Amino acid sequence: MEHKLDLIALLEYIDPSFLSYQEWVNVGMALKYEGYTASDWDDWSKRDGARYHPGECFKKWTSFEGSGNPVTGATITQMAKENGWVPRSADREDRELGWDDEISGGDYVVVDKNWIEGKEIHEPAVWNPVQQLTTYLETLFEASENVGYVVDTWQNDEGKYLPTKGAWDRTAGELIQRLNECNGDIGAVLGDYDPAAGAWIRFNPLDGKGVKNENVTEFRYALVESDTMDIEKQNAIMRELELPIAVMVYSGGKSLHAIVKVDAANYDEYRKRVDYLYNVCKKNGLNIDNQNRNPSRLSRMPGIERNGKKQFIVDTNIGKPSWAEWHEWIEGVNDDLPDPESLTDFWNNMPVLAPALIEGVLRQGHKMLMAGPSKAGKSFALIELSIAIAEGTKWLGWQCTQGKVLYVNLELDRASCLHRFRDVYTALGLQPANIGNIDIWNLRGKSVPMDKLAPKLIRRAAKKGYIAVIIDPIYKVLTGDENSADQMAHFTNQFDKIATELGSSVIYCHHHSKGAQGGKKSMDRASGSGVFARDPDALIDLVELDVTEALRKQEENKAVCEIYQKLFEKFNPDYLEEHVSQDDLLSAKAMEDHAKRAIPDQMNVAWERIKQAIRSVQIRSAWRVEGTLREYPKFEPVNMWFQYPIHKVDDVGSLKDIEPEGEAPAWQKATNKRKDKAKQERRSKAEEFEEVVNNCNFGEPPTVKDIVEWYSSTGKEVAERTVRDWVKKYGYVIDKENGNVIVKIDGGDHD
Repeated sequence: MEHKLDLIALLEYIDPSFLSYQEWVNVGMALKYEGYTASDWDDWSKRDGARYHPGECFKKWTSFEGSGNPVTGATITQMAKENGWVPRSADREDRELGWDDEISGGDYVVVDKNWIEGKEIHEPAVWNPVQQLTTYLETLFEASENVGYVVDTWQNDEGKYLPTKGAWDRTAGELIQRLNECNGDIGAVLGDYDPAAGAWIRFNPLDGKGVKNENVTEFRYALVESDTMDIEKQNAIMRELELPIAVMVYSGGKSLHAIVKVDAANYDEYRKRVDYLYNVCKKNGLNIDNQNRNPSRLSRMPGIERNGKKQFIVDTNIGKPSWAEWHEWIEGVNDDLPDPESLTDFWNNMPVLAPALIEGVLRQGHKMLMAGPSKAGKSFALIELSIAIAEGTKWLGWQCTQGKVLYVNLELDRASCLHRFRDVYTALGLQPANIGNIDIWNLRGKSVPMDKLAPKLIRRAAKKGYIAVIIDPIYKVLTGDENSADQMAHFTNQFDKIATELGSSVIYCHHHSKGAQGGKKSMDRASGSGVFARDPDALIDLVELDVTEALRKQEENKAVCEIYQKLFEKFNPDYLEEHVSQDDLLSAKAMEDHAKRAIPDQMNVAWERIKQAIRSVQIRSAWRVEGTLREYPKFEPVNMWFQYPIHKVDDVGSLKDIEPEGEAPAWQKATNKRKDKAKQERRSKAEEFEEVVNNCNFGEPPTVKDIVEWYSSTGKEVAERTVRDWVKKYGYVIDKENGNVIVKIDGGDHD
């Protein structure tokens, strides 16, 4: 087997645009056989811009199955030889890589150091040491911040000048003021330095108590220095990399000292950012001195002469204005996003759609989320799906494509998980003919965040040919706050990586948010950020139905009838055919009466089975499956029973008119709404009438005529007959002796 790095290197000698279709496919088959990923094939195929179609490699990858005469890495080796590759000869160095060896290629490569032209630096036309140092201090420090610097040196055994600890107890503002008053004599401010050695300055502010890392108060800058290449090349590469440089200083020797903005919040973040910065620099040809990592590090001080050469500022504030902008830019420079495509190129030659994994619901290579409350048996449903894919049978009424599936178990202990698979097989009545298609990865107690799990999963699954990866449940591997859209987008992107790298569907499970779910749309039920609902290509949602007592009794009756019928079919089929009517088959009482006459010796067996069946009916729950699909039309809701350990689709329609728990039927909701509105209107009119009665006759009990006249005075004409109706309706009675209206103490429709 060829080593992975060797085969990728060999592909550099093979141009896909010169290959026939079969030769291109052979390369993919060879890569898969030798243990590479679909991404390796896809990255190489992009070089054929005219024929490359995004996603095509991943779709074909899943169709490459083992054979008795496989295409191996030797095919790629031969193609490379035919295109100029020469195998390593005996006189060439053959050794393992050392720690300091550089591996070319990879991400974040912006500069080709072999082709970039050098950029000269220019010594200041007018030498003003005070201005040099003042500019440096004003650029890097606040006036109140302490600055560390060194002018005193000592020589080691080799005669090299080395700095002492120096000073650290003066602020930038104090130094700038003294420099402006020194008449150009820097030595009068800092102390005299040895012109053979030069002088140094620390680029991060200190606390005034020392010069160690713990004395750094702001982790603002890092030093980038390389003394193994021409100054002009260093200058050009730093600028080409758009490094966020606050000050660039010529050291008076072999290197430039770039003071780069990293703006870290603390020492840990500083270390990570400097590692990232140095990694990018190294990949682009700058061999960074790793000894410069420390935030308290010394750098060459501008405005100083060293061994006949000036240490001076080359430039200030170049490249990106901040670390954040530079980091975003460098991350995007080498993205692997495809170029935009013209629809005219494919209008008459559309790419083939990915085949279905679950007919009418999910395509191969796509993502599906199952959401539901804790009682829904989601894990059992996903085990049922694993079995349906392995055996090529139906799942909740949908036909599944047969193939290999990986079930990632994050919640159950290993023994329980394995037993569940066997229990579900048994309850489904399926023979385990293709259990070799199911792999189980038991990770209870060993799970890691999804962004760490994804690459481990991809590595283990790369050669297995899975058409589906099922992850149950995802709360065990959540990274970040599930209510944060950006954090959950990062989380769900891991599923994209798995699907893309393996060419496999990714199916995962999540829980509902708290509260009643019946009145919500399927996309709004999953807990946490809406990213969960928008991200998958198919969202399957389970909502519990509120089973009525009448339906429960009906189901018990049905179960009892089925038990008696099976006993008749086994022990007295003739009686069943001659004496049991179609109506009798639907009546538990009638079937019991027939059984007592026709199979009396089986009654004890029947009663025992009936007891178990009724218990089973009483504990089973009813569910409705709804969905939101991206690739297929919306399906009609699927009703089913969950009868441990499996779900059974309601084919006869018993659950069709049952509403979700906590949800009234639509007609009832409308009726209640109308009633509530009518009550409110009646209450308002009653209150209005009471106010008229109390006020229209100056506080005295009014007559019917008084009320009619009062309404007329407000511009509202009301008939006397209407007022008399209101009197009766709103709890009043007319005193017939004097014609006055009085309050009726009891009765009336007050609502």
